[in-house]
Amino acid sequence: MQLKYNRSQSLGSSIIRTLVKLIVVIFFLIIAIFLVEKINFPSPETEFKIDITDEIKKL
Repeated sequence: MQLKYNRSQSLGSSIIRTLVKLIVVIFFLIIAIFLVEKINFPSPETEFKIDITDEIKKL
C-alpha cells in the first residue's frame, strides 16, 4: 500500500507564514522610518518676508 503524499499546506501553517512575513515587513518599515528621521536635512537659513499689500490693494 502506497502512502499518499499531501503537498497542500495546512491552513494554520499558511496563516502563520503570512503573519511572519507581515511582521517582518512592518519591522523593516519602522526601522526605515527611524533611520530617515535621523538624517539631518538642510533647512533654509533666512526667512522670506514678502510684502504683498500692494498686490492685495490692486484686487
